[in-house]
Amino acid sequence: MKGRASLPGADELFRVTSIEKGRGRGGKQPAEEAQGDDRKPAERVPSGRQRHDEKVTFYCTADELMDLENARLLLRRQHGVAVDRGRLVREALAQVLSELERDGAEAPLVKRLTR
Repeated sequence: MKGRASLPGADELFRVTSIEKGRGRGGKQPAEEAQGDDRKPAERVPSGRQRHDEKVTFYCTADELMDLENARLLLRRQHGVAVDRGRLVREALAQVLSELERDGAEAPLVKRLTR
């Protein structure tokens, strides 16, 4: 009979494997770096096509999922832009967060969430 299998610990499983452009855990985002007392926040830059170490799961309705897939197909069909759903969501997230930082209470996100 063999002994127990040796498995890696949590520290090994959840270690940071890469830090790109200062955006590791705890690193500042580009918009945070550009903020000064008299300067406007820089436009956020989505991560694009690269290996992503972090994962977020969220729930949506069947209609929202169909809308996301239709947007992806429309981008490919009418604009020649082939992206996956994850990239589409990251682009939208970067845009919404940039608007929030830039416009504050006047940002479309704030208006939509407070109606």
